[in-house]
Amino acid sequence: MLPSAPSTAMVGREAETRVLRGGFERSLEDAPVALLVEGEAGIGKSRLLREFAADVANRADVHVGWCLDLGASRSPFGPLVGILRSIVSRLGADSVREQLGVGAEALGMLLPELNPTERSQTSPDRVRDAIAALIEVAAERNPQVLIVEDLHWADDSTLAILSFLLRTLSRGRIMLLLSCRSDDVRRGDAVSSFIGESTRARLLERLQVDRLDSAAVRELAESIMGQPLSDAAIERIQSRAEGVPFFVEEIAGCSAGPLPGTLRDLLLARFDRLGGDARRVVQVASGADRALSHPTIAALAGIGDDRLDEAIREATQSGILIVLDDEYRFRHALLREAVHDDLLPGERARLHRAYAELMEEQGDGVASGEAAALAFHWQLAQDPRRALAAAMAAMSDAKARFAFASAGRFGELVLELWAQVPDAAEIVDIPRLEFLRTLGSVLRNAGDGERALAVVNLALSEVDAATADPRTHARLLRDKAYYTRNLGRNGAVPLLQESLAVLGVRVDDDRLRASVLNQLGSRYMVAGRLVEAIEIAAEAESRGEAVGSDEETSIAANIRAASLAHLGRIAEAHEQYGLALRRANTTNAELRYRVNYSDLLGLLGRYRDAVRVADEGMERARVYGVERTTGAIMTQNMAVPLLEMGEIARVEGMLARELAQATLRIFHAYSTMTRVRVLSWRGRHVEAAEIVREWHPMFTEAGVEERQIWYDEIMMRLSVAESRGDLAAALAEVRAMLRDDGPRLLHERRLMLEAGWLIAELGASGESVDDARDEVRAAWLSQPEQLLGDAWWSMLSAFLDPSIPALQAAVGLADGDDVPVTFRVMTRLELARMLVDAGDRGAAASVLDEALRTAESLAHVPLGRAVADFAHAAGLRTAEGERAPGTDPGRTDPLTARELQVLELITEGLSNRQIAERLFISVKTVSVHVSAVLRKLGVASRTEAAVRHRDLAHPFVSLP
Repeated sequence: MLPSAPSTAMVGREAETRVLRGGFERSLEDAPVALLVEGEAGIGKSRLLREFAADVANRADVHVGWCLDLGASRSPFGPLVGILRSIVSRLGADSVREQLGVGAEALGMLLPELNPTERSQTSPDRVRDAIAALIEVAAERNPQVLIVEDLHWADDSTLAILSFLLRTLSRGRIMLLLSCRSDDVRRGDAVSSFIGESTRARLLERLQVDRLDSAAVRELAESIMGQPLSDAAIERIQSRAEGVPFFVEEIAGCSAGPLPGTLRDLLLARFDRLGGDARRVVQVASGADRALSHPTIAALAGIGDDRLDEAIREATQSGILIVLDDEYRFRHALLREAVHDDLLPGERARLHRAYAELMEEQGDGVASGEAAALAFHWQLAQDPRRALAAAMAAMSDAKARFAFASAGRFGELVLELWAQVPDAAEIVDIPRLEFLRTLGSVLRNAGDGERALAVVNLALSEVDAATADPRTHARLLRDKAYYTRNLGRNGAVPLLQESLAVLGVRVDDDRLRASVLNQLGSRYMVAGRLVEAIEIAAEAESRGEAVGSDEETSIAANIRAASLAHLGRIAEAHEQYGLALRRANTTNAELRYRVNYSDLLGLLGRYRDAVRVADEGMERARVYGVERTTGAIMTQNMAVPLLEMGEIARVEGMLARELAQATLRIFHAYSTMTRVRVLSWRGRHVEAAEIVREWHPMFTEAGVEERQIWYDEIMMRLSVAESRGDLAAALAEVRAMLRDDGPRLLHERRLMLEAGWLIAELGASGESVDDARDEVRAAWLSQPEQLLGDAWWSMLSAFLDPSIPALQAAVGLADGDDVPVTFRVMTRLELARMLVDAGDRGAAASVLDEALRTAESLAHVPLGRAVADFAHAAGLRTAEGERAPGTDPGRTDPLTARELQVLELITEGLSNRQIAERLFISVKTVSVHVSAVLRKLGVASRTEAAVRHRDLAHPFVSLP
């Protein structure tokens, strides 16, 4: 009898084993390691991991979970439940409850035996946080090796958790190992996206398991057969197995006889040699998506105990089934698939009906988290009525456990089966329109905005306005507006207006009306329709107060506060935000206040206050148990002020930790603006420009109804232009903004301040900037009174009308707290130019040295380059007494014709302004030419330049 494969030694995997051991050793240094073991079916991935797990079992806790083959309707959190249950078993349930606190309640969603938890008691954020916390707690006790087998069958919810863990578990003795059948991963599917994103973010290492060479094939085959094989026999095996270990094992069993003609025949060769009872046991086992207990096989096989024991023994000795943890499973998934596919349609349907009936008889299903498997079996049993009911239960179960992607898949199965069952609404106990609305919400929460919109469109197409419940109709319109906005598309406002019209005066539901009004007011506010937003928020507040909804009145105050702020009524805005906080008696309302108020503070330049408010929000998120997820929404509002404060590394860390789970497109757009600014800051303008091009269509469309998005794209394009040194293009972006006849929001203040420096720089290079100067000054002064007379205006004025006193004052202001830190460099650079023009090169060198040190400390590549270029042109010395990079005091470069003209006028004793008038050029252009002349002549002052010019023109001649 051919021995089962696990009894033979693993061969040809020395290099892969070294990689696994090396990763494990790294993880012991408190640095988590994640590794994907990938390869084609039968290549030996599971065997490799099994051997590795045995190797480290005495040094670490090893936990294994399997993704299950349930077709398209995959079981939510499939492998994670087993892993978590194993960890809890090692730690002890009491210890877990004590160390996780409220996190144990969240884990109860997946492990009811730990703490039965209702959905209303927790949230998806808390579940994810609790999973990460449990792993971290376990890693403090012992190193943890977490193995997820068969990732190619993973459900979206599992992938989302894995992605979250890859980004969250930054410390701890943790090794995460994933196995994946590469030939079962399709381009563009969820697994492929997960692998691609995790690899690009360098969160996941990949270990490719390749086919065996001929020497390893010989070693494996002879190990299986227990004797040397001839060259002819080895060639026979190799020609068919092509180095795949599993096929080598199967072919070795046929080495003495004729080889099967097809792969299917090869896989079934062992099965065909079994006796009748053993064949029955194997066929029964092929219908399961997981390991089977002895009672389950006994109930389904329908043969006596003695015969059953003998049949199982024969199936295991043949190498088809294996015993693992007192359960039976196929030695390889390929064997199960081959046996299951060999069943006739009727046999397959009867087998799965038997499974489904047994599950229902034993009380499995929703109560034990097996709703997905029950739906799978009834579907393959070809019973649409029962499959419909099971799929609906599976959707509800997945939704209750926040596995929205899986819930969406089951919901779409319900939708597919609905047409096959005449009384579907009665079976699932929900009207079709309400089901479609629920499914749309599930898909939106799963991050599939497009599909959510398609489902709500289907529902609206089936609405008969004359007979439909107006509340349901209004909610569908509200939901469509919401999904449209999530995708960054236009059209939300008309939908919300239609929703209100449907409610009309006949529907007495102020809570629903307040909700729709607040959505409409929010749309008006972000579109810049500020007065209308305030009016709508007032009505929403009134409706909310009528039904005692503090949440709706808090949201209304939020809308009113933001609108007032953009109208320049800053004091009133602060008051309204205070009111929003006082009324925020729910997590959603309070965190919304933190997000929106910190955004206002950032727009006003109160960067430290903005970070403080967002930090307080993060602390509240920790109290609510959503520190790593809902609290992370605040990170974008933290990232912008932190960037303005110069904490570039911290911002990059935030962007690097951005969750790769399915996220709505509008939120990606916000973080994209920050990412472009960061890349431009680092001088990576080519990469930044590519991102701008990629996102341009979305920003263009969304910017029509969301003014902030419109401003964000201007900031991105300006940042890229500055980074590549095209200051004229950067200034053109601001001027185009000022000429736009759309509503003006607070976002333009930061852009106008930047324009001041651009005007100063371009003017210094000889560009004509008078018109731009007038435009920016007029636009700034046209702001409401509460926005005038601040530090930003003093700095902007210094750039527009530069003088040494004004720029010296600007330098002092730039060193304050409420000014973007980049202006510490910009103001000093312009002051240095003025000092050079005035002939005070010593003071200019000192100021320029401060600017250079600041640019270097900020790692701001474009500004560092600008300072260095001017230092080079002016020939100024650094603090160490060395000349600026690129200068050579012993070299005298030829002067251009214009520079010679300037030098001659310097020799005449003319000032820069007099030279400008003489040559009909700007004073700034003269300054540039003077700096170049001094550098090329290798002199430090205008007087030295004049003397040098006289010497060159009239050299002293010695008489003989």
